Amino acid sequence: MRRLIPPARPAAALAAGLLAVLSLSACSGAVRVEPPKPEGAAAAACQKLATALPNRLDGVERVESDPPSPYVAVWGAGEIALRCGVERPASMAATDQATDLDGVTWYQDPRLPALFTAINRAAYVEVTVSGKHVPGDVMVDLAGPIKSSIPE
Repeated sequence: MRRLIPPARPAAALAAGLLAVLSLSACSGAVRVEPPKPEGAAAAACQKLATALPNRLDGVERVESDPPSPYVAVWGAGEIALRCGVERPASMAATDQATDLDGVTWYQDPRLPALFTAINRAAYVEVTVSGKHVPGDVMVDLAGPIKSSIPE
């Protein structure tokens, strides 16, 4: 069985995909994640991030994604999924609060509590974190690679 994390829009499709990721049991094989399609400087920064990401994150190993993409990273059979080069979160308003963790500013979608987006960089980085992990721990662990790869 494969898991699906759909593209950043529409919100209803994303919510359905997040529920699938969080509710399915562990399985073998690559995890299905729709890769974003960044261009220009964002694409270059995301490719740099791909080489800086850890093989192990919050106690789980990195696994392959399907289709393979330099803009996607998955750990723990879909427990944590990262997509680099996504569009600005559609639900984010100028007055929404964001959290700074170790120099990276994260927006948490109020409708999708497992979805976080790094917003203070030249490329948006979206991270989905299952209930098996503490999101703050994951975000702090990702801060170093994001800061070293994606300029503000």
